[in-house]
Amino acid sequence: VQLQASGGGLVQAGGSLRLSCAVSGNIFTVNDMGWYRQAPGKKRELVATITRGGGSINYADSVKGRFTISRDNTKNTVYLQMNSLKPEDTAIYYCNADVVFWSLGRDDHWGQGTQVTVSS
Repeated sequence: VQLQASGGGLVQAGGSLRLSCAVSGNIFTVNDMGWYRQAPGKKRELVATITRGGGSINYADSVKGRFTISRDNTKNTVYLQMNSLKPEDTAIYYCNADVVFWSLGRDDHWGQGTQVTVSS
C-alpha cells in the first residue's frame, strides 16, 4: 500500500494550495482519511478528517473556515483545499488512511509528507 501526497509548495500569506493524496495497492476499500501536519519542533497534529461517505468531517479549530477536506472514492484520493494561508500553517503535511484489505483486515497508513511553506 502506498500513499502518494502532492501539492505542497511555497506560497505567500493569504494564498491558497491544494493537497492531494492517492492510495494505491491491492486493497478492498479505504475508510477514514485525513490530513495531519507537523511544524518544526512541534508534535504532529490533526488538521482534518473525513469518513468514507463524507458524512462526518472534523477540522482543527485553527483551520476551520479556511481549509476544506474532500475525497473521491473512485480514485481513493483525499484532498485538502487550503485558503487564506497563514505563516503558522507552515509544516509538513501528512495524509493518513484507514485501509481495508480483501481479507477484511485493516491497517493505518501514512503518506510521505509534503512541505507547505507560507511566507509573510
